Amino acid sequence: MPDTEPLIEEADPFDIAPVRLTVDLTALAENWVELSKRSGRARTGAVVKADAYGLGIEDCGLTLYEAGARDFFVAAASEGATLRAYAPDARIFVLSGIWPGQERLFLEHDLVPVLASEEQMTHWMSLIAEVGAYPCAVQVDTGFNRLGLSFDDAMALAQDVSRPTSFDPVLLLSHLHTADAADAEATRNQLDLFQQVSSAFEGVESSLSASAGIFLGPRYHFDLTRPGIALYGGKASLAMERPLRTVATAEARIVQIRDAKAGETVSYGGTHRLLRDSRLAVASVGYADGYMRSLSGSGVPLRNGTAGGAAAAFGGYKLPVLGRITMDLTVFDATDLPSGALRTGDYVELVGPNMPLDDVAEAGGTIGYELLTGFGLRYERRYTGDEV
Repeated sequence: MPDTEPLIEEADPFDIAPVRLTVDLTALAENWVELSKRSGRARTGAVVKADAYGLGIEDCGLTLYEAGARDFFVAAASEGATLRAYAPDARIFVLSGIWPGQERLFLEHDLVPVLASEEQMTHWMSLIAEVGAYPCAVQVDTGFNRLGLSFDDAMALAQDVSRPTSFDPVLLLSHLHTADAADAEATRNQLDLFQQVSSAFEGVESSLSASAGIFLGPRYHFDLTRPGIALYGGKASLAMERPLRTVATAEARIVQIRDAKAGETVSYGGTHRLLRDSRLAVASVGYADGYMRSLSGSGVPLRNGTAGGAAAAFGGYKLPVLGRITMDLTVFDATDLPSGALRTGDYVELVGPNMPLDDVAEAGGTIGYELLTGFGLRYERRYTGDEV
């Protein structure tokens, strides 16, 4: 029989994915280097909780380790266990602390618990009485009213001469709640309290600043800074003239292009009525992909009277969202594009260099953190670059 071309061709999954995410690891590394410079004399760690803010703890963790990070922060012990293979000799701090039943996980993967409550402290004292000295961190609440020992309890712990000699904290930390607002009185108050506690824990390193705090200057840097969102291209502070390099680019494929007449409505509830004959581009992305319903062009009661919703970018044009975003599909207005410029199968940019993360988030009444961490498992991912 004569040779014939196969009817079914193999394709790169990234090239045909309904939604896809490009993560620029070179940009990530360069952002860490920039934040390290801005941290002055303080060492610079890296916050990689929530799967490195949704971008992949394995690839991002290894990139940050190779860039020079030796202190990492995760939210859960399971994240730390995953990261250990990619940051072999780094200190990995678990911000949620340790709970009974997790001891083996911490010990096997050399994880450092951040103790934030009297209950955790009691459990920890019992554990080190059995296994001996083991590093831990202590979190102090200086006004956030979230996690941490109270100021009074932290000071009492520092001055407690009866505490076990095996109690070996390697880091004291707190968290600023208004660091993104320049010269806030509350931030200065937190600094004052933390300085007092830091002085009481003589010989223990201290860390106060996450991304936004880095931009407040040297008084806030202490021994170690903990950048998170700024690493991934988010604008962490009003003191930032602009975000650092774009790390994540999210795109959606156009499933159908259709014409609609003036007066017709678009999407659920018919909340958007067309004022002109329009060309509609239906993309395979929705709130199941983290492209939140609040980004809709209309029909979102909680956002009535505010911004008109998000847009996508293609060929130098902005394509506004029309009507409500649905679970798997979103309709964009492609009317102003030159005829034939956008075709079925093309990809539009949802977030990226032409659609800044924080601008898109603002259109949905949220912040870049929520949008970035919401990118789900349906995104086909491609990692580009791996060097500073």
